[in-house]
Amino acid sequence: MPGPVVVAPWVRTRLRAFPGAALALALLVTVTAFLAAAFPRAVEAYGTDGLRHRIASADPRDSVVELGVRTDQSTEAAHIAPEPLGALHEAVVGALPEPVRADAGQSSYGVRTTRPLPAAGGGLPAPGGLPPEFTLATPSDLARHATVRAGRLPAGRAAVTATEVEAAVTTGTAASLGLAPGSVVRLPRVGGGPLAVRITGILQPRSPERAYWSVEPLLRTPELTARDTAGAPRYLWSAALLLPPASAPALLGTGGEPQAFWRIAPGTGHLTAGDTPALRAAVASLSGGPDLTAMRRTLGTTAVVDTRLGELLASYDAMRSAVGPVVAVAAFGTGTVAVVVVAMAGGLAAARRRDELALLRSRGGSLRGIGGRLLAETAVVAVPAAVLGLLLAVWLVGSGPVGYAGAGAAAVALVACAALPLRAVYPLRRPEVGGRDDLVAARPSRRRTVAELTLLVLAVGAVVALRQEARDRGGAQGGDAPGGGVLGGDVPVGAAQDPGGVLTGGAPVLVALVAALVLVRLYPVPLRWLARPARRLRGVVGPLSLARAARSSAAGVLPLLALLVALTTAAFGGSVLAGMSAARDEAAVLATGADARVAGAGEAAPLPPALMEAVRGVPGVREAVPVQVEYGVPLAARPGVPGSMSVTLIGVDPEAYAALARRGGRGGFRPADLAREGPPDGGREPLLPAIVSPSVAELTGSEQRLVQARAGTFRMRVAGVRERTPAVPGADFIVVNAAHLAYRADTVLLVKGSMDGGELRAAVRSVGGGLSVLLRSQARAALVASPVQTGAERLYALTVAAGAGYAALALLLSLLHGTPGRVALLARLRTMGLSRRQARWLVGLEALPQALLAAVGGASAGWATVALLAPGVDPARLALVAAPGLAPPAGAPLPADPWALALPAAGVLVLAAVVAVGQARWVVRRGSIGELGAGDAR
Repeated sequence: MPGPVVVAPWVRTRLRAFPGAALALALLVTVTAFLAAAFPRAVEAYGTDGLRHRIASADPRDSVVELGVRTDQSTEAAHIAPEPLGALHEAVVGALPEPVRADAGQSSYGVRTTRPLPAAGGGLPAPGGLPPEFTLATPSDLARHATVRAGRLPAGRAAVTATEVEAAVTTGTAASLGLAPGSVVRLPRVGGGPLAVRITGILQPRSPERAYWSVEPLLRTPELTARDTAGAPRYLWSAALLLPPASAPALLGTGGEPQAFWRIAPGTGHLTAGDTPALRAAVASLSGGPDLTAMRRTLGTTAVVDTRLGELLASYDAMRSAVGPVVAVAAFGTGTVAVVVVAMAGGLAAARRRDELALLRSRGGSLRGIGGRLLAETAVVAVPAAVLGLLLAVWLVGSGPVGYAGAGAAAVALVACAALPLRAVYPLRRPEVGGRDDLVAARPSRRRTVAELTLLVLAVGAVVALRQEARDRGGAQGGDAPGGGVLGGDVPVGAAQDPGGVLTGGAPVLVALVAALVLVRLYPVPLRWLARPARRLRGVVGPLSLARAARSSAAGVLPLLALLVALTTAAFGGSVLAGMSAARDEAAVLATGADARVAGAGEAAPLPPALMEAVRGVPGVREAVPVQVEYGVPLAARPGVPGSMSVTLIGVDPEAYAALARRGGRGGFRPADLAREGPPDGGREPLLPAIVSPSVAELTGSEQRLVQARAGTFRMRVAGVRERTPAVPGADFIVVNAAHLAYRADTVLLVKGSMDGGELRAAVRSVGGGLSVLLRSQARAALVASPVQTGAERLYALTVAAGAGYAALALLLSLLHGTPGRVALLARLRTMGLSRRQARWLVGLEALPQALLAAVGGASAGWATVALLAPGVDPARLALVAAPGLAPPAGAPLPADPWALALPAAGVLVLAAVVAVGQARWVVRRGSIGELGAGDAR
C-alpha cells in the first residue's frame, strides 16, 4: 500500500531554490525600512536640538523667567534676609509648571536697586563731566560664580540705617572706573548722609556669558552711556556694586527703588521637540494665567513675572515652519522613488516567474491561492527585514517615541509584501491572447487615461493652491510681493496653512508624475519618425538599437517615473538651497556693511582717534570708511507731529562712502548729492540733502523736515532714495554729509579687504576702547548656527542622495528586466557575425533613448517645477528666518540653479552608459552555446 504523498512546503522550497533573490529582497527592504524609520526620528532629533539651542544660545535676558517684588522703607528687613529669600526661591522653583524647569547652577535671587544712584564726590572717571552711576545688587551664591583676583569677598550684615557696607566689583568695572580693594564709593541715602561702599575685592566672573552674569550685564561689565543734554551729547559710566546678601536691608535706605528678584534660568536638557506646545502653554500661564496667580500667592500680590521665553518659542516655531516644507519635498520625492523601486523589484520577480505562474493558473490554481502563496513567501523575508531596519533606525538615529518610525517601517513592509502578489496575479485574471507589450505599439486604456487626467488635475490644483496661498500670505503681510511665500516668510495669524508641508512637498512629485506620463505618451513619436530613415543606414547597429528601444516593455514607465521624480526633487531642492546660500551671502554683507565692521558698545561710543591708522596698517586692508551712526532719531510726518517714525541717522564722508556703496552694489549714489545747500529762508538750521530709505521718502515727501538728533539739529531734503545702505542693515535711514553735522563723532568703521581676522582684532585691541570686530565670514556662519536649519539642510541632502541611489537602482532594474532577451539576441547575432564592438554599441544605443528621455525630461520637469512654484518660495526669508531683519522686504526670486538641473541629468546618462557597457562586456565574454537552446521563446 503506497504511503502518503509528502508535499514540500511552498515557502521553504522557494527560499532554498532562490536564496540570492530572497537575500536581495531582504537587503532592499531593510535599507528602505531603515530610511523610512530614520527620517521622522531625524526630524525629531534636529527639532529637539533646535529647541534646546534656541533657548540656551539666546540672550539670557530673553530666556530667563524673572520674578520681582517691589520693596521700600516700609518693608521689614527680615523679609529680604538671605534665608527667607532662599526659601521663597525653593518654593518658586518647585511651583514652575512642567516642562519649565530651573537650571540651578545659573539661577539666582537677591535684591537690587532699579534706579541708578549717582556717585558723590570726585575721584572717579567722568568722561562727559557727569559722575558715574551705580546699581547695588546682592546676588546669591557669588563665591560659586566668581574667582577673587584681589582682596576678598564682601561680608557682614547691614541694617536699613547703615551708613557703610562692603562690596566687590568685577575686573571690568575695576579697570574702567579705577577701583581697587580699599576704594570707597559714596552714594546718596534717603534722609541722611551718604552710604559709603567699601570695595573689598576684585572678582573675575566664571562663565560671564551665561545667565547668572548676563541677565543683567551691568553686574559684570560697565557701560558708557550717552545722556541727552543741551548741545553735544555727554557720556557717563554705569556700573554695579556687588554686596553680600546679608547687607540687602541697606538698599532700603537708598533712593534706588530696591526690588527683590528671582531669576530662573530655564534648563534645556530634558526638553524635546514634542514638548513645544506644553512649554508654550506653561510660559503663557506664567505670564498671565493660573501659574502667575500661584506665584503671587507665594511671593505676594505685587509680584510680577517678566519673560520673553514665549517670543523665543514663537521664533523657533517660525523656523521649523519655514524649513519643514523643504524637508517635505525631499521626503515625498524620495518616498515616491523608493515605492517605485520596491514595486519594480516585485515586477521583476513576477516577470521572471511568468511562465511558472501561468502554468499553475492553467492547472487549476486560483488567484487567491497563488496570491496567498506569493504573499507568504514575500512576507517571510520582508517582515523580519523591516523589523531589522526599524531596530537599526531606533538604535542609530535620535531618541524618543517610535510611533512614526514604526509606521514608516510598517508601510515599507506592506508595500514589499504586496508588490509581488499584485504584479503577478493581475495579468492572470484572463488568459493572454498573444502579442507583445511594446512601448510603441501599446495603446493607453480608458482607465489609464482617467488616472492620468486625475493626476493632472491634482498637480494643477496643488500648484494653483500653492501660488494662491503665497499671494494670500503676501497680502496679509501688507503687500503683493512674492515674498512671504509658503517656503519662507512669517505666517500671519489666521492665514491658511499647509499642514506638515503636504501641499508643498507633494507639488514637485505631482509635476514629475505628470511629466513622466506626458513623456511616455510622446516617447513613441520620435521612435516612429526615426525608425524608417534608420533602415536605410549602412550597418545593423542603428536599426537594431531603435527596434529594440521600440520593443521595450510598456512597463518601462516605472523606471522613468522614478528617475523623473528623483531628478525633479534634486533640481527643485538644489535651486532652493542655492537660493538660500546666495541670500545668506548677501545678508552677511548687509550685516557688516563690508568685509568687517568695527564698533564700540551699542555703536554709540566714539571711535578712538588712533583706530584708523591701526586698521589701515593691517595687511590686506584696502579701505576703511568711518561713519557716524545714531539710532532712534525721531522724524515727524508733518510739522507739529513729533516722532512719527524712528530712523537711523548716518553721517558719512560722501566720497569714500559713495565709493564703498557703489562697489558693493548697495545703494550707490553721487557724492555731489550730499552737498550742503545752506540755511533756507534765513533760518538758523542748515538744510542738508539726504539719501533716505523708501519708507522715509514716503513719510516726508518733497517737503523739508526738521531732524533733531544728538549729532545736531538740521532740516532735511530728500536727494535720493535707496533700498539699502552699507552702514545699517534693513533699517529706516537718513544718510547725510557728516562734515555738516554740529557734533562729529564716528562710531562705526567699515573695512574692505582680504585681511586676516586675527590680525585685524589684534590691531583693534591695541588702541583700546573695548571695540568689537564683526567679520563677514563670522556673520555668514551665524546665519546657519541653528540646528534646525543645519539639520534640515543636512537631512535634505541625505534624503536626496538616497533618492538618487534609488533612481540608480531603478535604472539598473530596468536594464535587468530586459537582460534575458538581450543576452539571447546578442548570442544569435554573434553567430551571424556581429563583432564585439558592434555588440557593445548595440547595447549602449538601446539604452540611450530612455536614458536621454529621463535626463532631458528630468531637467525640464525640474525647471518647470521651479518656475511654477517660485511665487510660493522665498529662499531669502527661508534662509534668514533666524534674522528676519536682514531679509529683503519684497522677498527674493527663486532662480533655477543650472548645476542642480544639469548635474543629476548628466549623472543619469553616465550611469546608463556605464551599466550598458558593463552588461555588453559581460554578454560578449560569455559563450553563446547556452543561449541557443532549441525552442527558446525569447
